[in-house]
Amino acid sequence: MSEPASWLTIERGWQVEAADGESLGKVEETVGDSSRDIFNGLTVGTGLLHRPRYVPAERVAEIRDGVVRLSIGADEFERLGGYDEPPPSKQIRPE
Repeated sequence: MSEPASWLTIERGWQVEAADGESLGKVEETVGDSSRDIFNGLTVGTGLLHRPRYVPAERVAEIRDGVVRLSIGADEFERLGGYDEPPPSKQIRPE
C-alpha cells in the first residue's frame, strides 16, 4: 500500500472511494489555494451526463497515490450538491 500523500499531489482522474472502499467516481479538480496550502475540497465526476459533485475537504479521510478515500458512504455522497465554480475574484485597490 502506498504512503499517505498531500492534497497538492491529487491529479485529475484519480479514483474516489467511499469509506467502505466502494468506487464513487474520479477526481475532476481540486479546490483550494496551493500558494497558502489551503485545501477546500474536490470535485468528483460520476459520469458524462452527471454534474460533478463537490466534496468538502473535511469529508476526505485519506489521500494515497491514485486514490482519494472519503469519510462518508455512497448514500451520503449521493446527497452532496453539485459544484458551482466561484466567480472570479476581484482585487480592490486603494484610492
